[in-house]
Amino acid sequence: MAVSSPSGNAQSSLEKYGVKPFTKSNILHYYAPLYGVANYGLLSVNVMNPNLMIKISPKRDITNFLLVGSVVGTGLYISNTKLVKSAVAKKQVMYSACGSLLFTFGSVLMWAVLRNVLPDNKYLAVAAGVASGVTLTAVGKEYLEFIDSKLK
Repeated sequence: MAVSSPSGNAQSSLEKYGVKPFTKSNILHYYAPLYGVANYGLLSVNVMNPNLMIKISPKRDITNFLLVGSVVGTGLYISNTKLVKSAVAKKQVMYSACGSLLFTFGSVLMWAVLRNVLPDNKYLAVAAGVASGVTLTAVGKEYLEFIDSKLK
């Protein structure tokens, strides 16, 4: 019977829950996108119900902070796809930035329009913002995985 080291055992049990070791690659392409998606979720709440976010952060508007976190996280996720990695370095940055900006700013525009067409109900607005953000994130991830699956 093989005996595993305590650190190796703890390592594998943490990985079972999605906690990856802190390597440069994991920080850039796993933790930063997770941070970005958290910012994206909070951004949806912020756009759909700004008064709620003011209660959380009353001293300053955190919209730009959330926007930058979302753009950076999304861009780093896109940059780690097979398709983007197959491009030259300059194009990788350009494609990742373009995809990230289109996704994030398109979402903000959609939320702003959605907020105006929904009845004046802050709970409905937040639910619609979070639900649409989760849906767009899931579809975007699936789309990128589909494209990568077509590459040889």
